[in-house]
Amino acid sequence: MNSINHKLLFGLKKFAAAAVALSLLLTQTGCAGKQFSYAFDVNNPKNAFRFENHNSTAVAPAFASDLAVVDSDALTGEEIDSGADSYASAVLFSVNDAETVYSRNAFATLYPASMTKVMTAMVAMEEGDPDRILTFTDACVVTEEGAQKIDLNPGDTMTLDQALHILLLYSANDVANLIAVGLEGSLEGFCEKMNKKALELGATNTHFTNPNGLHDENHYTCAYDMYLMFNEAIKNEEFKQIISMMDYSTSYKDADGNPKDFKCETTNRYLKGQVNAPTNVTVVGGKTGTTLAAGACLVLLSRSASGKQYISCVMKGDNIDVTYGKTNALLELIDGY
Repeated sequence: MNSINHKLLFGLKKFAAAAVALSLLLTQTGCAGKQFSYAFDVNNPKNAFRFENHNSTAVAPAFASDLAVVDSDALTGEEIDSGADSYASAVLFSVNDAETVYSRNAFATLYPASMTKVMTAMVAMEEGDPDRILTFTDACVVTEEGAQKIDLNPGDTMTLDQALHILLLYSANDVANLIAVGLEGSLEGFCEKMNKKALELGATNTHFTNPNGLHDENHYTCAYDMYLMFNEAIKNEEFKQIISMMDYSTSYKDADGNPKDFKCETTNRYLKGQVNAPTNVTVVGGKTGTTLAAGACLVLLSRSASGKQYISCVMKGDNIDVTYGKTNALLELIDGY
C-alpha cells in the first residue's frame, strides 16, 4: 500500500467507523451540495462504502487501525479464473502485523456454507454460560436431505460447551439450531444477533439467515468479512482451543435422562493428517464449509516458525482438493514474510 493510500485510510477511519455503527443506509450532504452515499449493496465488490461525485467514483476500502486493509488485489503467481480446479476468492492476512499478504476477489459476494458457524460460536460464547443446558425442540429440526447432523431428537439435552465442540469440530447443523433456539428462543432472533455482530465488526458484505450455513440465497459473505469475523473469534481462547482439537468425545442425555455417547473427529484435513502444511508453518485450526452452491470453503488460523499468526480463507473451491491446494499455496507465502 502506498503512503497516500495509507494516509487516506487512517484519515477516514473514524468517519467510516461511525457510519457502520449508525446504519447500513446513511446519507450526508456536504457544504458544496455534493451527496455522499454509504449504501449497502450485495453486488458491490468493495464492501459497503462508495463515494460518488458526479461522473467519477472512488472507493474507500475497509479499514481499522488494528486490521489488515485490502484496497486492491495482491496476486502472486498464475491464477485460474474459472473452470475445473478453480476457486472464487482467496486471502491471507498477517494477524500480528495487520497486513495483507495475498488477496484475490476479497469482496466477492459468496456463500459461506458452514464457515457460518464461526459467527454462531462467537455469538454463543458471548451470550451464554458454557454450563447452560440446551434442550432440542421441534424448532431445531433440520429437514434438508444430506445435511450433517448428529440426529438429535426433541427432548435431548446437552450443555452449551458440548454443543460448541460438536458445532465447530463436526459441523452438525442440528446442533447449530439447538444453540440458536436454546439461547435466543428462535432461529430468527439468534440470526439478528449474528447480523448485528457482523456489522459491529465492519462485515458489511455479510448477511445471515440461519446459524448453520445451509444454503439460502440471502445468506452470504465475502472472504474479507470472513477474515474480520474469524479474527475476532480467535481472540477467545476457548474458541481457539476447540478448533485446534483433532477429536472430541462426550455424553449428552435423551428426553428420559439416559446418556447418549457421541464421538467425532474434526473436519479439518490438516489436523487429521490428510494434508500437510508447508515446512515451518503450523496449522492451529479453522472451519470448513461445503455445499453445492458454496463449493469447498476453508478459513484457517496458522502460525509461522517465529510465532506470528496468519488467517487464510479460500471460498468456492471447485472441490475440496482445490481448496486445500490453494490454502497450501497461501501458507507457502508465510515463510520469509
